[in-house]
Amino acid sequence: MSYIEIRVLETRGSAPREAGTRMWVGATEIHGTIGGGNLEFTALKIAREMLLSGETQRQRRFALGDALGQCCGGSVTLSFCSVESIDSREEQQFEVMLFGAGHVGKEVARILERLPCRLTWVDPRPDQFPAQVKARVIIEDEPMFAVDEAPPGAFYLVMTHSHALDLEIVERALRRTDARFVGLIGSETKAAKFRAQLKRKGVDSTKLVSPVGLFKAGKHPAEVAVSIVAQLLSVQSLVLIESTLSG
Repeated sequence: MSYIEIRVLETRGSAPREAGTRMWVGATEIHGTIGGGNLEFTALKIAREMLLSGETQRQRRFALGDALGQCCGGSVTLSFCSVESIDSREEQQFEVMLFGAGHVGKEVARILERLPCRLTWVDPRPDQFPAQVKARVIIEDEPMFAVDEAPPGAFYLVMTHSHALDLEIVERALRRTDARFVGLIGSETKAAKFRAQLKRKGVDSTKLVSPVGLFKAGKHPAEVAVSIVAQLLSVQSLVLIESTLSG
């Protein structure tokens, strides 16, 4: 089946999605999104016209103003290209290592599985994982060893059933020195105890984020999970901005 791949080539000012975002339009199906609204509606119309006419390439700049019925105020340049298959990998995916499949871990995984990240989920208890999981699951009696398999720049979320195990995982992640983010669930008291123990072990705990979460949420697992994932996305946004400025 043929598709038209729509790619965000460039953005200026405020825009609904960043450069590199893609979506695919087929005769009967659509995959992905470039941000919705009239921009996406107009792009879909162009893509379907190209499918009907056989046109293979096009490029167009859109001002996100009144003429398009959008108020972002910036501009977006889109490319349209005919392809025979979908490459659904997101260019801006980030690696997340999630340790713990308890109540909060399940809610965090449920959210992350819908986001552009590569999630590895680690727990020694096979019966704790849901029947259907999109993440890469590692069932390991010694979960801390999964830290060694993580790629450079990974995000670590630590929320196991054991404080002793949490400490081992956090220590191992911090010793790697290339962690993008190390977040530990728990109270201020737990965080202080961990930092004291890490200091005695000669481990720099500067990168440790604990309690983890962008804001003080309620105690329901889903509320806690939303706060944690929001913090990951906030950090990842800064990473993307730094990458764009350095590039």
